[in-house]
Amino acid sequence: MPSFRSDPILWIHIAGLATLPFFLVLCLLFLAIGEPLFPVWGELLLVATVGVTPLLWMQLRRPFYIYSLLGIALKPENLTEQQRKILCLINTKLNRVLSLVAAIILTVILWQLYKVVPHLQHLVSFLPQWHGLGLLLAALAFLASNLFLQVPVSVARILVTNDTEFAALEPLSLENIKHNFTILGVQVNQILPRLFQSFIGSNRNSQQP
Repeated sequence: MPSFRSDPILWIHIAGLATLPFFLVLCLLFLAIGEPLFPVWGELLLVATVGVTPLLWMQLRRPFYIYSLLGIALKPENLTEQQRKILCLINTKLNRVLSLVAAIILTVILWQLYKVVPHLQHLVSFLPQWHGLGLLLAALAFLASNLFLQVPVSVARILVTNDTEFAALEPLSLENIKHNFTILGVQVNQILPRLFQSFIGSNRNSQQP
């Protein structure tokens, strides 16, 4: 049986981490639009609240169902036993702690990056200087930043699990998956072509000693 680490969905989510700098830059550019409406702490609090709270609440209560991409989700009843074991590692106290730590770190990063906002205003001078709209777009960009950090952090925890620990896991039941995870998107029977799955799986296995 292929290693659980060869599941292509894990590596797709890890690759999503590469979009984090892009969304953070977008957030800063939107913050640079127009003149501030609130004190610095007020603007940061607004952006951080909108950008952090929904995802952190989801991760703490009903974690993101990782078998979903771009608005489509693999039906829970179509998961393999190995995939249901992988979900066991998502819905844990450790992952909740990691989600909280990730949210705090990203908020601190936002605070540090905000210091360069005045130097970016000339880059967005061609846009309508509606700071209220800029704040809204900045909050949405920061929300995307959190999404593309929170999910890879959850997946990274899976990849460092040792084989013995994984083998001892009991697969989650279908009922638990439906009730304990946030499943976003249209549910389908398959989200990745079988040829692509086989290619990724064989590629990962060939790299293992």
